[in-house]
Amino acid sequence: MPDQTHSNCIARRPVHKGRIVDLSIDTVRFPDGSIGELEMIRHSGASAVLPILGSPADPDPEIVLVRQYRYAADGYLLEVPAGRPEVPGEDWTVCARRELREETGYSAESIVYLTTIFTTPGFTDEKIHLFLAYGLTAGENKLDDDEFIELVRTPLSTALRMIRQGEIVDAKTICTIHAGREWLAEYAAGGTGA
Repeated sequence: MPDQTHSNCIARRPVHKGRIVDLSIDTVRFPDGSIGELEMIRHSGASAVLPILGSPADPDPEIVLVRQYRYAADGYLLEVPAGRPEVPGEDWTVCARRELREETGYSAESIVYLTTIFTTPGFTDEKIHLFLAYGLTAGENKLDDDEFIELVRTPLSTALRMIRQGEIVDAKTICTIHAGREWLAEYAAGGTGA
């Protein structure tokens, strides 16, 4: 059965349906008209959020990252809070607010959409919607059973240095920090940040 979300999909052979991803072998018509097979991982998508402590006008605001255990990375990674929708079709801003609260305990007065990225378009349709949050109020986090998280507060400049030095290697986090830095620079210059 063709995949309605991919116009060049001729047929899809399911291989595995999981809790987080579905794997299939897709028969695809390429732009030159030839036909071939590709492995495809389908994912619900996610929201990621850069929490800013204090004012977004601060020249070097403090941000909140999570130090999270990742089995695939065989250890802990520094990341921005992120997660998948609770139900299909959940608004990405709602998802970002919930993940921020669940992973860090913080609630945000303001949340700003930054951009959307494909994580690895060579084999998955996963998109992550990136946000920045400020006007934070502390509260209690609510972690999932498979989440092992510690909060890390750091100046934005330190996080950027950690990216350059290979200490922050998570792609969504690198993208969110850089997109957030651009938004903050525009905000500080008196722009809308949009």
